[in-house]
Amino acid sequence: MGRVSDRSCIVTGAAQGIGRAIGEALLDEGADVCFADINGAKVAEVAQANQARAERSGARVAHAPVDVTNRDQVRAMIAHTVETFGKLDVKFNNAGVNKPMNFLDVTENNWNFIMGVNGLGCMIGMQEAAKQMIAQGTGGKIINTASIASRQGFDNVAPYCASKWAVVSLTQSAARDLAKHDITVTGFAPGVVATEMWEQVDQDLMEIGAADRPGQAMEEFSAEILKGRVATPADITGTTTFLASKDSDYMTGQIVMIDGGMTLI
Repeated sequence: MGRVSDRSCIVTGAAQGIGRAIGEALLDEGADVCFADINGAKVAEVAQANQARAERSGARVAHAPVDVTNRDQVRAMIAHTVETFGKLDVKFNNAGVNKPMNFLDVTENNWNFIMGVNGLGCMIGMQEAAKQMIAQGTGGKIINTASIASRQGFDNVAPYCASKWAVVSLTQSAARDLAKHDITVTGFAPGVVATEMWEQVDQDLMEIGAADRPGQAMEEFSAEILKGRVATPADITGTTTFLASKDSDYMTGQIVMIDGGMTLI
């Protein structure tokens, strides 16, 4: 029996990177997992690719297209999960975006895009998951993806930093409100992780003149990591599965740093 056997989970932003790794790790330990993403075709492929993994652990896998800023789509994703698995126990609000711009160049569109997905999307996901968990009457767990950018500001990703500070505040606010329903709300804050998203950020930083060559930004961001290397998604999932398991039942309102010692706060 795995740490999350028989738990029904949703992971957003699960078509690639950290989100996909979170879902796959949950499957390995017996959880039923709905992989959800705005890229419906790609997340369907991810779910199909994980059918054999699910069968090995006696779990089930589903998928759903979702724009996390659209409340109706979030409700439909949760309804699909409950219809497929019978309940919702754990909701990972992991979907996130970034589009670097130098501070003086940040536009309203850039701000609204990033804050919409990372901030509003997180809040809607928390609210709708909590409503389902309250209706079930069995409690639950909500887990949000923050970042080292929720601990300090960086000059060319200001809206992203603000959005991840928002995730921390939302986590604390929801933890206070939902404790009476036996719903815990926690989060985790990765540092520099080698994913498709970082590859895009690397290109964006070169386009705005913040880096001169591919890989420079990652090298500079990760130079002070005490562990001496950037993270892979597999470095994150031990903690995320723990947060989804009974082992973390006495934790709420907390953000766990998983950055290899990059930010000691």
